[in-house]
Amino acid sequence: MPLAENGVLGAVLTNGSTLSHSAILARSLRLPMVVGVDDALGSIAEGDLILVDGEHGEVVVHPNAQDIARYRTWQREQVQIGKRLARLREAQTLTRDGVPIRLYANAEMPADVARARLSGAAGIGLYRTEFLFLQRREIPGEEEQFLAYRDLVLGMGGLPVTIRTLDLGADKADASGVALEEEPNPALGVRGVRLALRHPQLMITQLRAILRASSYGPVRILVPMITLVEEIHSVRRMLDQCVHDLRSTGQEIAGQIELGAMIEVPAAAIALGGLIRHVDFISIGTNDLVQYVLAADRANDHLGTLYDPLHPAVIKLLSQILAIARRARRPVSLCGEMAADTRYTALLLALGLEDFSMHPGALLEVRDTIAQLDHAELLRHAPALLRASSGARVAGVLQRMQA
Repeated sequence: MPLAENGVLGAVLTNGSTLSHSAILARSLRLPMVVGVDDALGSIAEGDLILVDGEHGEVVVHPNAQDIARYRTWQREQVQIGKRLARLREAQTLTRDGVPIRLYANAEMPADVARARLSGAAGIGLYRTEFLFLQRREIPGEEEQFLAYRDLVLGMGGLPVTIRTLDLGADKADASGVALEEEPNPALGVRGVRLALRHPQLMITQLRAILRASSYGPVRILVPMITLVEEIHSVRRMLDQCVHDLRSTGQEIAGQIELGAMIEVPAAAIALGGLIRHVDFISIGTNDLVQYVLAADRANDHLGTLYDPLHPAVIKLLSQILAIARRARRPVSLCGEMAADTRYTALLLALGLEDFSMHPGALLEVRDTIAQLDHAELLRHAPALLRASSGARVAGVLQRMQA
C-alpha cells in the first residue's frame, strides 16, 4: 500500500479509537494518525500546513516557528533513541535476571516481514491474511494466496510463522466478492471462524494455500473468534481433508501442522480448560477480548475511560488463561496491542507471559524494557495485582513494581 508514495504522510480521524483496525494498520505502515478529533473537518482546510503527532495524539494547525522548532527537537531526540535501540537488533531478549523471553512480530504485508527480520524477531506470531482480501473485486484464489504465504515463510528464513485464517467483519473493511451480511452489531456477528464455517470453500481454499506454503518452512495455523469446541473440530476436519487431498495429488506439505485457537471471546477464555485439549497452541487477542469483557467498543472514542486493559476482570482473566495453558503444557502467546505497549510489559511478565507478538516497530523498545526488569521480582507481585479492586489500584501496584 504505497500511501507515502502517493503523498499521504499522516491521517486525522474525526472519530474512532487507537485500537481500531485502521489505527493498527496505520502503525504497521508507520503512518502518523490521530483519532477522535471532532472538529477536524471544520478546522482544517485544503492546503493548510498541519503537524500530526501520532505518539502524543496532537494535531497543530498552522504551526508557528516555535511549534516547528519544538517538533524538530523531538525528531532529533527520536533519532538518537532509534540509534540506541538499533544496537539491540542482534541481542537476545532477556530480563535483568537472565530469563529468556520470546518476541514475535505481527505482520500483514511484505514490508512488515522485512522489518521483523531487521528487528530480530523470533518469528511471525500473527500474520493477518485479511490484507489479501481487502479493496479488490474478486476473492484471491488458492495460487495467489499460496504465493503470498510462501514468500512470507521464505522471508522469515526458517523462523516460525503463525498464519491467522481470515477474520473479516467487525471494524475491518468489506472485501468485494465475500458475502458479508448487513448486521446490526458486526463485532458480535458473523466474523472469523463463524464466517469461514458459513462459507467453507473460502476456508478450504485458504487452508490448502497455507498447507502448500508449509513445505518452505515452519508454519502454524491460528483460527480467530473461537467460541465452541465444535468450531475447532469443524476446522480440524477441513484441515485433515485438505492434507489428504493435497498428499493424494503429490503436493509436498509439512509432516505436521499445528492448529491453534485465538482466545478473544470471553466464553472461550472462561471455558478454556475444556477447549485447550483440542488445540496445539493458543494466542490471546487482547484487542477484542478486553472490549468483550468490558462491553466497551474499542473503536468508540466516547468509551475510552471504560476500555481499560488494567480492569481487574481483564487481569484475572489473563492470569487464568496463562495458568490453564501452563497446566495443559500448551504454548501461549499474546498478540494484541497490549504486547506492544511498554506500560503493560511488567504486568504481562508478572502474570507469567513469555511469548509476546507485536508490530515490528515496537519490538526493540519492548526488548529494551524487558532488559530492565527482574523477572523473579515481578512474579512475586502477581498476587497483589490479582487482589487489586480497580484499574487505578492495578496501576499503583505496577508503579511500585517498577520503582
